[in-house]
Amino acid sequence: MKRSFGFTLANRAVIIGVIKAADLLRMAEQAEESGAFEAVWVGDSLLAKPRLESVTLLSALAAVTNKVKLAVGCMATFVHRHPVLFAQQWSSLDVISNGRAWLAVCLGGPNEQSPAQALEHAVMGIKANERVRRMEEGIVILRKLFSQENASHQGEFYQFEKVTLQPRPVQQPVPIWIASNPTGLTWKDGASAPTPTVERSLRRVARYADGWMTNKVGPDQFRDQWSRIRVMAKEEGRDPSTIGSSLYHNLNINEDRDAALKESKAFLDKYYTFNFSPAFVEGFTTAGSSKRCIEELKAYFDAGLDHIALRMASWDQQGQLKRFLTEVAPAFAA
Repeated sequence: MKRSFGFTLANRAVIIGVIKAADLLRMAEQAEESGAFEAVWVGDSLLAKPRLESVTLLSALAAVTNKVKLAVGCMATFVHRHPVLFAQQWSSLDVISNGRAWLAVCLGGPNEQSPAQALEHAVMGIKANERVRRMEEGIVILRKLFSQENASHQGEFYQFEKVTLQPRPVQQPVPIWIASNPTGLTWKDGASAPTPTVERSLRRVARYADGWMTNKVGPDQFRDQWSRIRVMAKEEGRDPSTIGSSLYHNLNINEDRDAALKESKAFLDKYYTFNFSPAFVEGFTTAGSSKRCIEELKAYFDAGLDHIALRMASWDQQGQLKRFLTEVAPAFAA
């Protein structure tokens, strides 16, 4: 994959009154017409952080775009969705978009994160300690259904015989990425995730995924974790060069960096219904003058990233998109 940008639509912003659904469609059209983006991304959640449903929105975007990939990152409800039904939905999206669907799955938040997250898992009948195994089994099932006729599966959570998916997806294979940031996890006491948890998370990417999406890491952190995944991929008998990488990131362009970070924090706090620390926001956001933003984004690419998906951490979604296209994107045009 070449070094590229993605534009992340703030589909939860419709719920919190920042933007209208029609605006998201227009911004996707603008993003494609600019030629600055390889993909348009949307987020996913059910009850924990409600928003326009991801597959429905991507289907609408397929009707107003022709070239950009249509991506969800991360699909936090992946463990809630029956993989056979979801395979039919995702294959249909791939057909409607003529082979532009890009899936990045994840586990969704732990129950400890918020009462709403715990309710989301409970409503869908998912135990917190099942999420990892459900995600891994779901990926295995999708690969079978996307590529085989009369597919069968006997797993811990799902069993079926002789299932043929119709319509078949245009892409063969369909890209399935895993989104995770194991070193960013914290336990109840504020401690970092134990080393075995981190290792299992990175190993999961190396074993199952076509690519890795992460967030809240600096260039050096990414370089270290990415090198570990590549080593693990070799151990799994895979060619590391076939695995892609992406960063889910925020952007706020403002000559006053403090003001940019302050607005970003207010926006992200509202978006996620959480009170993030200033340090958390700074690690999740490229903020400041266009020159500084260019330098920070280049540092990520220099660290080996293939793709950076940018969400505008601002109340002025369209204004920030315009500034990115006119002040930042030209520096990467070559």
